[in-house]
Amino acid sequence: MSNLIRGISENGGVVFCGVDSTEIVRTAEKLHTTSATCSAALGRLLTGVSLMGAMLKDDGDSITLRVSGGGPAGVVIACTDAHGDVKGCIDHPLVELPAKENGHLDVGGAVGKDGVLTVIRDNKLQKEPTVGQVPLVSGEIAEDITSYYAYSEQIPTVCALGVLVDKDLSIACAGGYLLQLLPGATDAEITRLEQNIAAMPSVTEMLRAGKTPQDMMELAMAGFDPQVLDTREVKYQCDCSEERTKDMLLSLGRKELVKLRDEDPKCEVVCHFCHTKYEFDLNELLAETTPEEK
Repeated sequence: MSNLIRGISENGGVVFCGVDSTEIVRTAEKLHTTSATCSAALGRLLTGVSLMGAMLKDDGDSITLRVSGGGPAGVVIACTDAHGDVKGCIDHPLVELPAKENGHLDVGGAVGKDGVLTVIRDNKLQKEPTVGQVPLVSGEIAEDITSYYAYSEQIPTVCALGVLVDKDLSIACAGGYLLQLLPGATDAEITRLEQNIAAMPSVTEMLRAGKTPQDMMELAMAGFDPQVLDTREVKYQCDCSEERTKDMLLSLGRKELVKLRDEDPKCEVVCHFCHTKYEFDLNELLAETTPEEK
């Protein structure tokens, strides 16, 4: 069963992307052994970047979101390919804060809001990635992504994200949606969308009630006769490999490898995103370089 859907209004003026990211966030929680608040922070960012990735046009493109808000959880990173498959990490996964007055997890407190959201877009047709940056609005992630689209791309956007963590720290459900207005939307259409979204329950309430991403689309775009563009399965997937890790070490250059070898000829590299360990003999790697390399 597909867990991500993309749709468009009948007149082509509104686009929608929604995802049930429960399994993605469960995988992230297991890999990073996150606290409840950090599960919500990383889970929201992974959900948001998956939605953004699914809306990319070219298969070779990718997006990285980096949230640096000065909070105790540190920097939170999430990456996606153009399919919507994701990976992510958080500096301090065990940080926990008291719940807010409304009982919700204090994601903004853990992430902080004295900083920036950086969006790095890698386009296979461009030599250098495109980097956009906006000040954090709240550190709650969804509002910050909405702000990025408004200020960096001038696209009116609604982003809603949610992660519900059970008392045993397991992930009960997670998901979200992105809704964007294309140029030419009328005031009446904007008003109708605002009314639709204001009437919707939270993402986690909808998922808990058994709603699907398509149900979310039909609620958000009621009156716009939404058409399904496509559906797909998206997942947490790290693209690290022994070969890529070896290439990374070789890229340090012979001089740096000699320094590392002199400290310890056995080198272990651990992936930040999936914690896979790769072991190398630096003497063997040095044998593949030439003495003239710097």
